[in-house]
Amino acid sequence: MEAHPETELITIPSGQVTLSDRRTQHSWPVELASYRLAAFPITQARYVQVAGERPSTAHGDQLPVEGVSWWDAARFCNALSRRERLVPAYHLRPDAEEVEWDTSADGYRLPTEAEWEHACRAGTTGARYGQLDEIAWHRGNSDERIHGVGGKRPNAWGLYDMLGNVWEWCWDLYDAEVYGTYRVLRGGGWFDERWSCRASVRRRSHPTFKIDDVGFRIARSLPR
Repeated sequence: MEAHPETELITIPSGQVTLSDRRTQHSWPVELASYRLAAFPITQARYVQVAGERPSTAHGDQLPVEGVSWWDAARFCNALSRRERLVPAYHLRPDAEEVEWDTSADGYRLPTEAEWEHACRAGTTGARYGQLDEIAWHRGNSDERIHGVGGKRPNAWGLYDMLGNVWEWCWDLYDAEVYGTYRVLRGGGWFDERWSCRASVRRRSHPTFKIDDVGFRIARSLPR
């Protein structure tokens, strides 16, 4: 298949998702309005077109961009918004590790982790939206390398690579009281065991963290 991740956003229906934290054994429901989410992780081709640089360890236009920090992802969202004459979602102050999200903006942004999990599940309730080898690149089938986007079966809402290939940055702080500015990562990556490639698995890292199995996909809010 020929993927066009730079242009395709899927409208995700409203709904409710229940998030859970293994450390605290706490679960909480989140109500979500409809929003739009990219069908694919951002590719290297799209990233270099917008950001002007190619930070990834492995090179390939249709590979997911990796080696990007949370700050890089947020800056990309703003740059793409300006490129398309949309209102940037983020007011960024990296020197002070501060960011504000303008929820009224129509520009691109990172999904919240509730939006990410709701979209990943696509109406399913199990650990995954399909058989793992059919939907995800993980340590057991990836030959320990990253793969081009869209190479596995999408979920019922037309979203590819929600599990496996690269972890994806989300907007949220993981647990500000315990971990400070650490942000949420979701989805599992090409080097992860099967256990990590599940809809509910949460990972955290500092917003400046960069590694070869972490990327992101973009979202947009719909007018209220």
